[in-house]
Amino acid sequence: MSKADQIFCAMCEDIIQNGTTTEGQKVRPKWEDGTPAYTIKQFGVCNRYDLREEFPALTLRRTALKSCMDEVLWIYQKKSNNIHDLKSHIWDEWADESGSIGKAYGYQIGVKSHYPQGDFDQMDKVLYDLRETPYSRRIMTNTYVFSDLSEMNLYPCAYSVTYNVTRRAGDDRPTLNMLLNQRSQDILAANNWNVCQYAILLMMIAQSVGMIAGELVHMIADAHIYDRHVDVIRELIGRPQYDAPKVSLNPKVDDFYAFTTEDLIVEGYTFGQQVKNIPIAV
Repeated sequence: MSKADQIFCAMCEDIIQNGTTTEGQKVRPKWEDGTPAYTIKQFGVCNRYDLREEFPALTLRRTALKSCMDEVLWIYQKKSNNIHDLKSHIWDEWADESGSIGKAYGYQIGVKSHYPQGDFDQMDKVLYDLRETPYSRRIMTNTYVFSDLSEMNLYPCAYSVTYNVTRRAGDDRPTLNMLLNQRSQDILAANNWNVCQYAILLMMIAQSVGMIAGELVHMIADAHIYDRHVDVIRELIGRPQYDAPKVSLNPKVDDFYAFTTEDLIVEGYTFGQQVKNIPIAV
């Protein structure tokens, strides 16, 4: 069985059984009919996925891995904040008439700063540091920039990534690990989507700097299930579980900026039927 399935099911059970509710409180999100969107939530959820063991895709239902990769390329490779550079339509409702989502996500990754070694944006500085000073404890990106929040159409949810390199005795290459911080997550709609995105990002960066992709540690400050999602979650976590798919990258690509979704290789992905018509609170 997929370890990602086991982690997901345990997390959902814990939220439903032991979480707190926002029902009756003043909440920002609303359903399409205008009623408040309440949640059951847990504070400070931490999940760990070891990519050396298996790729963390759910098999309870399909996660669209190439679409996940396309969005992560949009943010970290294209450094774009315009939905016209993205193949999916998941950001459409937050875009203005020009397609911009404001000074969010890719915009922040592309902002350049001056260092003694030269001018770098956030992604280029990560790649430089992993090659030049891989055991630094300062290698990270951050998109939650307070001074620009008022010009973002949506505050970043997954907002910071910290990279950490380890090497055990006998390893032929260093291992690259990632810690993803997320302030808020809609567990049904986005949990495995984000996990797979950042697993793919970790794989791409590790391959670009000659390392092994290791652990992805996912910290979620507010892990919540919306009130109208609870029955869907109960059905989902009761489904059969299958072995994790084998996911790899085209071994010929060693430049982070050369990867495309065609370089993602997915083999043996068995999964349950898709959950359709999930209501989304905005």
